[in-house]
Amino acid sequence: MSLPSVTPAQAQAMTAKGNTLIDIRDRADWLREHIPGAQSVPLDALANAGPFSENDVVIFHCQSGMRTQTHADKLAAAAHPATALIVHGGLNAWKAAGYTTEVDKRQPLPLMRQVQIVAGSLVLGGTLLGTFVAPGFYALAAFVGAGLMFAGISGWCGMAKLLAAMPWNKA
Repeated sequence: MSLPSVTPAQAQAMTAKGNTLIDIRDRADWLREHIPGAQSVPLDALANAGPFSENDVVIFHCQSGMRTQTHADKLAAAAHPATALIVHGGLNAWKAAGYTTEVDKRQPLPLMRQVQIVAGSLVLGGTLLGTFVAPGFYALAAFVGAGLMFAGISGWCGMAKLLAAMPWNKA
C-alpha cells in the first residue's frame, strides 16, 4: 500500500489549519531536530497515536520519506479512520524548501552517526597503527569490518547497543 504524499509547502499549510503532523523517527532524533508543532510518535509507539475521527487529516513524516513509504500500511492503520498523508522527502525536503525546524544542539548525535564515527575512527586507527607500529593492529580494522558486516546481515549491531548505553545517550 502507498499513501498519498504532499509537498512540504502543502504540509505546512495543512498544519497551519490545525491538521496533525506526526514525526515517526526515534524520540532522540526528534529531540535533536523537529518541525515546529510536530508530535513525536515513533514507529514502535504508533498505537499511542490518536484517536482520530474520519474528518481528521494526519500527516506523517520521517527524515527522508523512505520510512513513511515503507511503513504506509502501519501509518494508515494508526490514523484510521482519518485521512493519512506523508510528506514527500520528509524532514530533509522540509528544510530544503526553506522551512524552519527546532534544533537542540545539546542533544547527542543520532546513534547511527555515532556508530559511523567510532567505526571509522577504529578502522583508520587500526590501519595507521598497523602500517607504522606493528602489523598486528590490522586486526582491529578487520574486527570492526567483520562487526559491521555482521550488523548488516543480522540487523543486530553490538557497537550501536554499546553506544546507546553511554551516559550521553540517556534521555
